[in-house]
Amino acid sequence: MNKPLYIIGIEGGGTKTTAVLCAMDGVILSEAQSGPSNFHIIGVEKTVSTLLDLIQTCCHSVGCNVSQIGAVVAGLAGAGRVNDQQRIMDSLLEVARLKSIDLEKVSIESDARIALEGAFSGKPGVIVIAGTGSIVFGKDERDKVYRAGGWGRIIGDEGSGYAIGREAFRSVAKLLDGYGEKTKLLKLFDEKFGLGTQDAIINAIYEEKYDFASVVQVVMEAALKGDSVAKKILIHACSDLVKVIDAVLIKMNKGRKGVQKRPLAFVGSLLMNDNFYSRKIRSAIKREVPLVTIHNAESSPVVGAALMAIRLLNE
Repeated sequence: MNKPLYIIGIEGGGTKTTAVLCAMDGVILSEAQSGPSNFHIIGVEKTVSTLLDLIQTCCHSVGCNVSQIGAVVAGLAGAGRVNDQQRIMDSLLEVARLKSIDLEKVSIESDARIALEGAFSGKPGVIVIAGTGSIVFGKDERDKVYRAGGWGRIIGDEGSGYAIGREAFRSVAKLLDGYGEKTKLLKLFDEKFGLGTQDAIINAIYEEKYDFASVVQVVMEAALKGDSVAKKILIHACSDLVKVIDAVLIKMNKGRKGVQKRPLAFVGSLLMNDNFYSRKIRSAIKREVPLVTIHNAESSPVVGAALMAIRLLNE
């Protein structure tokens, strides 16, 4: 094998996958994008094909051979479990071997893990991810990672777009049944989505697998117009997410003689954009979680993957 000259970091999601090829000091020399790489949606085989294509594209753009890539770290949506990570990595290495592509060191991580690394440029901190789903990750000075949430939409995802949408639909359903609290949500659902009747809602949810998170903007619109039900839904979501944040901090501080204030960054459109919900979350954190200070993420998740690749190479 040639002397390693480069590393590659990859961020993979349900709609696109981004890869960066970096020099050993972390300077990005090449970037490439491709389609989705969420193996739950497209399968392991297509995910692996996307990853290999991006690795080769990056190498071609700088005129290097894959054998000069010292390490590759790919943070993929849905790859939070060790067994899934191992399955994807084994498949990637096997396909690479069959194609005579020499990959030395490879690690498959979750998209949340590389987001944590990127948010603080490898330093300790806490990230709150809230989009369709939600999860909280923290890393301490010993590089130990802690997490809470991320149990999925059926039993978890507190404070997420899905959870907010689910509660909004419940409120509308109760109102249609005649025992719910009056809310503007029913009218807005009908005007914007054609979901103003029991039949339309049931068909959307159970037949068309409607994306609950897609109604979040309408819930925030209703809240801004003074709708008490919408406000309660968003405030309750804030409270749930704050509890998840607090759970991570408790784990991080367990057994320590003194508690330490930690930086916290948001990841995901629901919190990173300025809106009714993100403002409520910021206020709730400042009021109820004094052991964190809110910061903007320093780097993107794909840069976090690159930083992890540099560390993997040096292990």
